[in-house]
Amino acid sequence: MIGLAGCGRMGAPMLAALIENGFSAKGFDVVPKASDEITDDPVSFTQDLETLITVVRDIEQTDDVLFGAQNFSSLPSLKRIIVSSTLSPRYVRNLRNRIPEHISLIDAPMSGAQIAAANGTLSFMLGGTPHDLDAVQPLFNAMGEHFHRMGAFGSGMQAKVLNNLLAASNTAMTRLVLDWADDAGIDETALLNLIHTSSGQNWLASGFDGIEFARDGHDPSNTIAILVKDVASALDAAPIGADTALPKTVQAAIKSLKPRPKTT
Repeated sequence: MIGLAGCGRMGAPMLAALIENGFSAKGFDVVPKASDEITDDPVSFTQDLETLITVVRDIEQTDDVLFGAQNFSSLPSLKRIIVSSTLSPRYVRNLRNRIPEHISLIDAPMSGAQIAAANGTLSFMLGGTPHDLDAVQPLFNAMGEHFHRMGAFGSGMQAKVLNNLLAASNTAMTRLVLDWADDAGIDETALLNLIHTSSGQNWLASGFDGIEFARDGHDPSNTIAILVKDVASALDAAPIGADTALPKTVQAAIKSLKPRPKTT
């Protein structure tokens, strides 16, 4: 049995993709859901559980799932854990010292936002042994479209936080550019179409009307706040002596974002 812990914006459509592709899978979330496939009962969730995928928000919730309130890593039936939350690479690599050796560990953070999760077109950055990754590749095929094997366990997370550092930078600058365009009286759609075919092209600008958080301001519960956390994860894994001024500036800019109104 496959279990997915953390059935929010990303986890719920990932679970749906697994079930739609014929996998025996169920979800767990501490917030009750109106779904037959998702439970808030740890006992029901862990029955015959062999593969655990974690898609919770942060390190604190991951610790709850693996060691604390839920303590799923202690299950006798568990064979592998796939960490798909975006977390500090240092934290992820240290999981190997905290989880029983007989449990295989794979880090598989993903990119593409909720729209890609719903469409089954996520990009996964994978870390683990070739044998372990081969064993679960069918699961990733059900949920995603692009798969990047980055190396040993922890390498996928390192690659992901670097990718998200760029995504945060693009988010901050795209929103700033759109605000300045408003002030200059330039139409938003016209400018986004220009950016898409010009040197300023980036993922957020090109997908602005489809990415669910594109217009959001910073709120502790939303994806913009997750970007702030992701920059912190990248900073935690920065090389010793690295100049972190620019990432910290990007983080502050993301944290100061205000909601952007929809165009009429």
